[in-house]
Amino acid sequence: MAHHLPEFPIPSGSTTVQVRIIDSTTRIGRLPLEFLMVPPMQGMQYMPVLPAWSFLIEHESGQKVIFDLGVPRDWHTFAPVVANKLEERGWDITVEKEVIDVLGDHGIGAHEISSIIWSHWHWDHIGDPSRFPPATELIVGPGFKDEFLPGYPEKADAPVRESDFAGRTVREVDFNQAAQVGQFRAIDFFGDGSFYILDTPGHAIGHLGALARTTTAPDTFIFMGGDLCHHSGEIRPSKHLSIPRDISPPGSTATSFPCPGAALYDQLQASRNRSSDQPFFDPGMGLDINEALMTIGKAQEADARDSIWFIYAHDPSLIDAVGLFPLPANEWKKHGWREKTLWAFLQDFAPAVEALRN
Repeated sequence: MAHHLPEFPIPSGSTTVQVRIIDSTTRIGRLPLEFLMVPPMQGMQYMPVLPAWSFLIEHESGQKVIFDLGVPRDWHTFAPVVANKLEERGWDITVEKEVIDVLGDHGIGAHEISSIIWSHWHWDHIGDPSRFPPATELIVGPGFKDEFLPGYPEKADAPVRESDFAGRTVREVDFNQAAQVGQFRAIDFFGDGSFYILDTPGHAIGHLGALARTTTAPDTFIFMGGDLCHHSGEIRPSKHLSIPRDISPPGSTATSFPCPGAALYDQLQASRNRSSDQPFFDPGMGLDINEALMTIGKAQEADARDSIWFIYAHDPSLIDAVGLFPLPANEWKKHGWREKTLWAFLQDFAPAVEALRN
């Protein structure tokens, strides 16, 4: 239910791209909630086990683009400044198969990928571009080159590896002559309104999102959010999108708890000094928290619209709930995948809800 559906203007277009959501097989466990988000949530010491989604975008011209690569199978091969920190933190990090191998299993060769887009330079998004041929360009966000080139080992403390760039074009997105999508600066990647790269700053230097037109008549879109949030409770609810009044709290039945579920979540928010039209969490880490909050606010305008499916990089609600690669995701609206996943995150708050009941 929306309080007020905001405008989210998108330039008109008659061309779509095919979008396929790839499970990079990355899983990250035992990651403390307080590392990423505030304020605390009772009974939620850790984040849920997090996936890392990649996206294959295919244009009618035949060009194929990958948005994010997840984690390589052996993350110990990262630049030492990254690998050592991961070792110290002791998180559970598993990867069964890299994105390039998932593609290969279904007959898509690395040479078919014209561009890799990094939402940003953090370890759980960059994969191992060296496994792609030099003809595959790497697209990065504003400020990346000045901050991170050259990579390790040429620069000993660099968080990215020189092998990620060796022999390939590294293209830094310039938003100075950008179009506008909602409140975001945007680059029309193919020049026909089918796929936009979005300027989504705050979490990290050069953080990028993307918007793909998935159908026309009516227009529908998938918004790839990267790490502009790390949990659905960091973007929902909002002043544009409230928790449905009749939603059932985890484990409730009509006889055990007849009170409307949304009222209980309102109480949960109040107990944490938050209002019912605020997300449950704010970012707790990032390059610029105020800018990250502004980016979330802009994304909430898209998230409230039933024609846009917002997917952030680590959304566990997609697991076993939606069609993944090799299936296309373009008919997501017809399949009801947005509705199926929109409020699934509320189950993470079951201990806190139970404590309110008692």
